[in-house]
Amino acid sequence: MPTDDQPRILRRQGAHEQPTFLELFFDLVYIFMLSRLSQGLAEDLTLRNAAQTAVLLLAAWWVWVLTAWLTDLFNPQLPVIQGLVLVVMFGTLAMAVAVPRAFGAHGFIFVAAYFGIHVARDAVLIPGTRVNPYIQARSIRVFFWFLVSAPLWVAGAFTGGNVRLTLWAIAAVVDLWSARIGWPTPRLGRTELASQIFTGNHLTERHRQIFIIGIGELILTAGSGLALSQPDGGRIAVAAVAFANAMLLFQMYFQRVQQLLAPGEVSSLERVRPATSTSYSHLVMVAGVVVISTSTSLTFSRPLGEVSVAWILTLLGGPGLFLLGTCLFDYVVTSRILWSRSIALLVLAAIAPAMPLLPPLGVMVVTNLVLLITLISEMILKRRRPVSHLMKQRR
Repeated sequence: MPTDDQPRILRRQGAHEQPTFLELFFDLVYIFMLSRLSQGLAEDLTLRNAAQTAVLLLAAWWVWVLTAWLTDLFNPQLPVIQGLVLVVMFGTLAMAVAVPRAFGAHGFIFVAAYFGIHVARDAVLIPGTRVNPYIQARSIRVFFWFLVSAPLWVAGAFTGGNVRLTLWAIAAVVDLWSARIGWPTPRLGRTELASQIFTGNHLTERHRQIFIIGIGELILTAGSGLALSQPDGGRIAVAAVAFANAMLLFQMYFQRVQQLLAPGEVSSLERVRPATSTSYSHLVMVAGVVVISTSTSLTFSRPLGEVSVAWILTLLGGPGLFLLGTCLFDYVVTSRILWSRSIALLVLAAIAPAMPLLPPLGVMVVTNLVLLITLISEMILKRRRPVSHLMKQRR
């Protein structure tokens, strides 16, 4: 990459790589966002609403990813970047407020907030990098693909039902997939996926933080579910099992993923493709935590009652998505399959037919046992063969 005429707002190579307090503050809005998504799914546990929730999560995640990349590529100490982060935070808050009725009366509010975030971001970055056309082209490419998806978001806001769901789903996929192909843009080409433009240590910390935010939302659900209901033995047990679930997810994440993202294993500069793969695999993990939070809310309403097929899919699907996300991330880093968690996924699928025999609380306990056994087995294997022996150079 050319080094002459570096824009003032660009992060300098060798600068402090740890996330700033403002970035940690920004992540707090995602506790509210994830809570709104999980509660909205719990209130209407249908296949259609699950698809709608997935689309909203993709949009919210894309905003988080772009903000993480923003503070990675540009100097987060500058007032203009700090102000931009706060604007994005407020826009995300507005998106979260609109989430429960985003596929109803608040669809325009959701899209307007999403638009405002993108327009504000590019209104700062494109002019701010004009002294170096090579760097400016990166921001223009992102903005070009926003213009590609924008008509779909707008058209969806003025329609409803399945048409809105279809249009927004396509738009969300376009937004996320465009990064995977380097934002190819007429006359500007694409961002080379082999380019080392991200700061490895910074993105590592940002992904850790957003996962912790997801765990925090799960704990919030467990605590508020108990506080807002009539406490009895069943609901107290649900809160305890949900808290144990949060601890298991936390330990499983930091036992494996933190080792793979240890400072000594992370290059100072990160290539585009691995960086996007890391973000998307964490999306799957966080989606799993959102579904677990949904199943926790449902179980509070009837801990020992009958369990429907939809409940079973939710109770097993949350841990399943988390395990899948960790498997995907492990493959990104090591190019190997994480067999322990792949087997755990198969176990969850195998026990699903027997789950109607148990109440919702019983299903929660069984899934926790699967996670616990997986965690213990990995701890035993870790002592026999350190994870460093499995590491390869990142692609």
